[in-house]
Amino acid sequence: MITPTHWLQRLAPSLALVPWALRLVWQSARGWSLAWLSLVMVQGLLPVAQVYLTRDLVNLLVAVGQGGLEVGKLQAVAPLIGALALVLVAGQALQGVMDWVRTSQGDLVQDHIMDLIHHQANRLDLSFYDDPQYYDCLERARNEAISRPLSLLESLSSLLQSSLTLVAMAGILLPFGAWVPLTLVLSTLPAFGFTLYYQRQRHSWQMRVTRQQRRVRYYEYFLTRRENIPEIRIFNLSPYFRRIYQGLRRRLRQEQLGIIRQQALADLGAGVLAIAVSGGVMVAMIWRALQGQVSLGDLTLLYQAFNQGQGLMKTLLSRAGQLYFNSLFIENLKTFLDLTPVLVEPDPALPLPVGAGLRFEQVSFRYPHSDRWALRDFNLTIEPGQFVAIVGTNGAGKSTLMKLLCRFYDPTEGRIWVGDRALTTLSQEALRRAITVLFQHPVQYAETVGDNIAYGAWETYPSPADLARAAAISGADRVIQRLPQGYDEVLGKFLGNSELSTGEWQKVALARAFLRQAEIVLLDEPTSAMDSWAEIEWMGRFRQLVAGRIAIMITHRFTTAMQADRIYVMDQGTLVEAGTHAQLLALGGRYAQSWQQQMADQTPASLTPPPPYSLTA
Repeated sequence: MITPTHWLQRLAPSLALVPWALRLVWQSARGWSLAWLSLVMVQGLLPVAQVYLTRDLVNLLVAVGQGGLEVGKLQAVAPLIGALALVLVAGQALQGVMDWVRTSQGDLVQDHIMDLIHHQANRLDLSFYDDPQYYDCLERARNEAISRPLSLLESLSSLLQSSLTLVAMAGILLPFGAWVPLTLVLSTLPAFGFTLYYQRQRHSWQMRVTRQQRRVRYYEYFLTRRENIPEIRIFNLSPYFRRIYQGLRRRLRQEQLGIIRQQALADLGAGVLAIAVSGGVMVAMIWRALQGQVSLGDLTLLYQAFNQGQGLMKTLLSRAGQLYFNSLFIENLKTFLDLTPVLVEPDPALPLPVGAGLRFEQVSFRYPHSDRWALRDFNLTIEPGQFVAIVGTNGAGKSTLMKLLCRFYDPTEGRIWVGDRALTTLSQEALRRAITVLFQHPVQYAETVGDNIAYGAWETYPSPADLARAAAISGADRVIQRLPQGYDEVLGKFLGNSELSTGEWQKVALARAFLRQAEIVLLDEPTSAMDSWAEIEWMGRFRQLVAGRIAIMITHRFTTAMQADRIYVMDQGTLVEAGTHAQLLALGGRYAQSWQQQMADQTPASLTPPPPYSLTA
């Protein structure tokens, strides 16, 4: 049996979040919140004024009817009718004002909460994005940020307004006997109990099916994304994925409708009980009216007050249930915002040493929720101003090195040093400002060409000359010259009309990376989409660009790697060979064998060392 104490224990933790949610509202829209509260109080008192005016009007009309039509009595009726009309008009006008205030307030609250979510998503470590449970948490927070704060405000508004009106109505009913307002309260309690029970059932169901709802959104996105359409059509995958989508939606729909159907039946029973109680009260009051104990105006007052009070009580308890329901989902938002990064900022945070080298010392690392070591007892020293290439098979741990250097993760074992300072002692912001990166799959921003490049140094938006120089270094300048609006051309088909090839997008991303004048340059497969001629020309520019800076290039192309000062060969998370191109060929190991295999498919021209290149040419 569920006792009141048990219900209180269930309600308390969730309702305790209401003040936290209200603080968010206050921080977002203080002025609008004050206006909202004032309107709620006024709207709560208008029904009371309406009931009193109706009673006085009925009693006056009865007196007029009994005494005959007299000018004085008719003149007394007019002000009451006018006042009643004014109350009705005021209620209608205030409703429109309230809608305006709620909309303005709601937009500000939504924007504020979404900003908190975006900030939190950017603050959390990459390790969170390796966990499916994090995506469930993010999904719940993102969904509730759109609707729950507004629903919470709506519930709270109705709750305050109904409470204020109900207290006044109870005062009206009290002269008829203390049992009347007590009966009013008791008649609505069963409906409240059912509301709480089924609101919790719906919340539990929502929590249980978050993963399935994410799958539904994934298939919807997958079936409508431009990049997927060609392969979906070639392999005729659309019917298969649509069938999965519809199956998931059907199952979710049936489960949700089942809960709603059970709640509707319970509400029907509670509603019939409330009507029966209301009928009993009115029968008792009519009997008293027939005995002359109450006037017709008082009976009208009682009927209106009890009928409105019952509706208000039902609304109040229903809104209280919705407040509880919304607070359950607000908990999802708070849970997400309370997540704390694993990688902490050191105290004190040391500045980055200028002109220092890099050193990996016995570094071992495995990704969260994985038993496989991505790096194992890894040691590597890179001297200041050195250009190194890292080669190896897929999954050898090459890209992991870049992530550790950017401090997206910390090593599971061992340490990374910048000069004489451990990476974990450095300011994260200063570290990342000192690094520029071209990732293996760079972001394709649906923005202008200029913005796509300028994002590499957006804090101090670069001049057109800086953009042009970065584009010239990466080879993107020739791509830009062919675009109708040059640097003002919006890229991609999402918002613009110009779609680039993979290689062209890569050149734009390279320009973005080069724009940042960073001490450490990290490039992951920078020439993977270039032909041999473009690669030779680009490498000449690159060598001059990174002169005096540390440059680490991950590549599968040995014609690219051969230009480095030193080449490191990785396999299964460890270094297996190191040396210059000539030294590794003479060694006759893995690098030499892979070189011979790769060169078997290359033309003699592609093996020719690149000619000297001048950035001012």
